[in-house]
Amino acid sequence: MIKGCMREDRLCQQEVFHRYASKMFAICLRYARHRMEAEDILQDAFIKVYDNINQFEAKGSFEGWIRRIVVNTALKNYSRKSFASEQIGMENLPDPAIEPTIYDHLNEEELLALIASLPHGYRVVFNLYAIEGYSHKEIADMLEIQESTSRSQLVKARKMLQTLIEETQKIAV
Repeated sequence: MIKGCMREDRLCQQEVFHRYASKMFAICLRYARHRMEAEDILQDAFIKVYDNINQFEAKGSFEGWIRRIVVNTALKNYSRKSFASEQIGMENLPDPAIEPTIYDHLNEEELLALIASLPHGYRVVFNLYAIEGYSHKEIADMLEIQESTSRSQLVKARKMLQTLIEETQKIAV
């Protein structure tokens, strides 16, 4: 299948897309502001996959290689936007204690919806750090920001997410 893509075989390209598109779309949704933007990111990413498939060295998984391209494409899309509009003063929020059982009542879909509702800058750093596993240094390099900005955005994202979870639980009760 990979060799077919290297030969620009449309059927092999189609097979790669069908095999990985849904997983990669979920990643795009985490970084995009809305569904249409996620679809654009996915399309751009797969174009990059096909254009650069000769660079795949089979040292890791093919899915991991595609995932890296998708994340980088999402970040490049994000880099056209600015963190400046995301500074909304969350540093003054109190740090309320939340009962651990609150988290037990959230399902994955609800949690992802809450993450998606975070301001874009917070969401990008949260996704890169908490979900993708990048360090603050790596995030800073990718987003061309200071490490301290990455840490600050993560703290603010966590506080806001904690507040959103708390509010969700109050409504549910």
